[in-house]
Amino acid sequence: MNSFGRIFRVHIFGESHGECVGLTIDGCPAGLPLSVEDFTTDIERRKPGALGTTPRKEDDIPQVKTGLFNGKTTGAPLTILFENKNTRSTDYEKQRAVPRPGHADFVASKKFGGFEDYRGSGHFSGRLTVCLVAAGVIAKKILPPPPPEGGTGVSITSRIIEIGGETDLDKGLQKAIDAKDTIGGIIECKVTGLPIGLGEPFFDSAESLISHAVFAIPAVRGVEFGTGFAAAKMFGSQHNDSIEDKTGKTFTNHAGGIVGGLTNGNELVFRIAIKPTSSTPKEQQTLNTETGNVESFSVKGRHDLCIALRVPVVLEAVTAFVLADLMLLEQKIPGIIY
Repeated sequence: MNSFGRIFRVHIFGESHGECVGLTIDGCPAGLPLSVEDFTTDIERRKPGALGTTPRKEDDIPQVKTGLFNGKTTGAPLTILFENKNTRSTDYEKQRAVPRPGHADFVASKKFGGFEDYRGSGHFSGRLTVCLVAAGVIAKKILPPPPPEGGTGVSITSRIIEIGGETDLDKGLQKAIDAKDTIGGIIECKVTGLPIGLGEPFFDSAESLISHAVFAIPAVRGVEFGTGFAAAKMFGSQHNDSIEDKTGKTFTNHAGGIVGGLTNGNELVFRIAIKPTSSTPKEQQTLNTETGNVESFSVKGRHDLCIALRVPVVLEAVTAFVLADLMLLEQKIPGIIY
């Protein structure tokens, strides 16, 4: 439900306009040095501020409540809270009767009998991705770091490669500005330094677990590994990655670093599709649940023009905690107290 992982188990909680959002990590190894400052870089990357992002800003200072003593993790469950201070709930109270197209408003109301917290999308909100980012910060501490001069160690990087079908990101963003609408994008993630053999086929294959975690990020609509959907147009002789040497290095990487559900030691490469932000100022049609009539509707409030702009760090985070969990399962991390 709200938990993910077998050994490094991440549990998130809270609502967009509640007192706070937060996470508890069970299975966090003991002895990891951890401070509030460790979260700063990735939390700042997730924050709005750039052109095309929401004006809602939160301090997002992590409050570590359990599992930390004398600056080191204790091995007990680690609980971190993030307060919600910059909320405008009246924006949502006025539109209770008109579920927003593209949002979970209607289905959540049916599932939870109208008792759900609908303010700012409640528990369905992208606000909770700050919890995913925090989990990623800790997971990155578990993964072997790459030394400054290169060599062995795990490196995870993500970047936006398209907005609105344009590789020129400013041009893609301008499309939405000109249309006074929202727009989507594609984000690519690359991971180097992984050992061979991470993954547990069939249902816990490496790509299955990554995909599972990726779809916990609101707005994700697709994922592809390596050549992805383009593989459907290739011959097998073209798509197969020939092995170059005894390390498992391949001449090509159409598989994206995973074969048979297991990492093969090559660069892990995958991409995700992010839909346009559902909250668009464009006039739409939706059902008024009080009158039973379909009527014109426009979303008010503070929203991202292109939510993809804030997703790269979230994608890195979920990738990190999936890989950390798999490596803990294999007991392949030197210096970690299991």
